[in-house]
Amino acid sequence: MTGNTENDQRYDHGPARHRRDKGLQRRRILIGGGTAALAGGLAAAGLAAADTPSTTTTDASTTTVTGDASASATSGVCTLTAEVTEGPYALDGALIREDIREEKEGVEVQYTFTVVDQDNDCAPLADALVELWHCDALGEYSAFVGKNGHTEDDDGTFLRGGVLTDSDGAASIISIWPGHYVSRAVHVHMRVHTDVTLADGTYTGGTLVHTGQLFFDADLNEEVQATSPYSDNTTAETSLGDDTIYDDGGAASGLLTLTALGSDVSDGYTATLTVGVSTS
Repeated sequence: MTGNTENDQRYDHGPARHRRDKGLQRRRILIGGGTAALAGGLAAAGLAAADTPSTTTTDASTTTVTGDASASATSGVCTLTAEVTEGPYALDGALIREDIREEKEGVEVQYTFTVVDQDNDCAPLADALVELWHCDALGEYSAFVGKNGHTEDDDGTFLRGGVLTDSDGAASIISIWPGHYVSRAVHVHMRVHTDVTLADGTYTGGTLVHTGQLFFDADLNEEVQATSPYSDNTTAETSLGDDTIYDDGGAASGLLTLTALGSDVSDGYTATLTVGVSTS
């Protein structure tokens, strides 16, 4: 493995404010109380039934790709989203903002998450901070530019940020489809915090209740990576099937449900996922 492999704890993590890799933790627990979850409106929010197969639906203007959850589960239950390493590029103090793109070019992705609390019958979790960060089209992370071999401006904040969930547990964030870098499939990092204090456009304090990663349909990703500016990234790409973090668990492991915003890849996608967390 090369030095920027995300589960290599020997890596020099750079600035002191950067959190160290906590190591790989995998956790996928089926949660009872599906009836209560549906009563809370999760069906409309895109909760994937745990035994729903992966499907792709296509017409002239839309494409929807839905990731399945655990194939061994029964329907009518919600799922605690898999906990995995936060990787070597996490930073404290994300900016509170809905649009994290700044000036970065790439295929637009409109994320909508519904956060539910497995310790409260999978009820929507309000006022939780959903935080995302990921690399740009060339595989570079803000505050760590150069790790994937490219030279570009680095303000330390691009493609990082988060928002609070509303009373329905929903949070919406706009970004771009990530690029790739050596040793990892294309992915997005996520953390969910409760009881944070907002001030000066960022947050302090709170309790971290989820650390995970989000993944993209392999066929759609191939189309995106073939377009500009992604095609300018000539570093080796790892397929989703060969990724060291994704365990083929579908939605329970962070596989997003993607819907095309138009007839062309460049028109962008919506991405939805119900994120089950434990607040205990």
